[in-house]
Amino acid sequence: MLEKLEAIKERFHYLEEKLSDPETVKDMKLFTKTNKEYKDLTLIVNAYRDYKNTLSNIDSSKAMLADDDPEMKEMAEMELNDLEANKEKLEEEIKLLLIPKDPEDAMDVIFEIRSGAGGDEASIFAGDLYRMYTKYFETIGFKTETLDVNEGSVGGFNKVVLEVKGDNVYGRLKFESGAHRVQRVPKTESQGRVHTSAATVVVLPKFEIEDIDVKKDDLRTDTFRASGAGGQHVNKTESGVRFTHLPTGIVAESTDSRSQHKNREIALQRLYMKIKEAQKLEVDKDQKQKRQSLVGSGDRSDKIRTYNYPQNRVTDHRINLTLYSLDKIVDGQLNEIIEALQVAENAEKMKEGA
Repeated sequence: MLEKLEAIKERFHYLEEKLSDPETVKDMKLFTKTNKEYKDLTLIVNAYRDYKNTLSNIDSSKAMLADDDPEMKEMAEMELNDLEANKEKLEEEIKLLLIPKDPEDAMDVIFEIRSGAGGDEASIFAGDLYRMYTKYFETIGFKTETLDVNEGSVGGFNKVVLEVKGDNVYGRLKFESGAHRVQRVPKTESQGRVHTSAATVVVLPKFEIEDIDVKKDDLRTDTFRASGAGGQHVNKTESGVRFTHLPTGIVAESTDSRSQHKNREIALQRLYMKIKEAQKLEVDKDQKQKRQSLVGSGDRSDKIRTYNYPQNRVTDHRINLTLYSLDKIVDGQLNEIIEALQVAENAEKMKEGA
């Protein structure tokens, strides 16, 4: 571990020098990328400094144990106990910091909520999820831009698509992909019976175009008139974009925005994720003991969470987490759930590393 930490420290100092290089400062994209890596390594380097300092103090305290003075010896023993405890704590902290991060975690996202089974109640629930997430985004400082809205006939949404920007956005939100289920008495229910409805969430990392390793010659691009809600503008202009990846036959399209430029961007993100997922499945198909990712496939049939209003209960089925604080959670207080999912994912990664 110490060799790895020394290599990280050297990389940290190299980045520090690079950030003060005029050539780096002139290139905003390079500066942003370098600064981000520098900031990511700062926590590890600071923890390593504390760890090295603690090891040095342990050696000093052990040397003091040989002192003939009983008081000095007693003081050294007390100090050594504290230092050993701090050493263990720092080792655990460093192990967590050394867990490889998914490269997509730092990316902004396209965040989509759609009503599922349950008719009008499903649209109302999709609206509740929209309010829950937007309050959460505000709390942690994420910025949002609405790309597409299709409102339900009695409230809520049939579909709403957002672009979400900030620090480590995909790393926080990737666990939200899947089917969300609600159990409650709908406003339209006259006999007070509890109904079950569903809405789906899809979280798509937003890649920079230069990060997408797909040859232009391998793509067929079609534009078309979007159908459905959106008024005359949508139906009169070819704002919809469809990409076909010719080597694999994989197709992705977008009509989420009125802007063809935005739709090109979203469709390309979707295409890349589909290609990447197909490649991953090809690599994984021979592995019998494949790790079950918390994110799942992003398939809309994956039931990930239930919101039970009569019991004020939220259950995340992937980690068997149940909280009796639904009222707070739908008000945007999602940290406890998201942090529990992150801890579970880190535990899986540590197990794999071991």
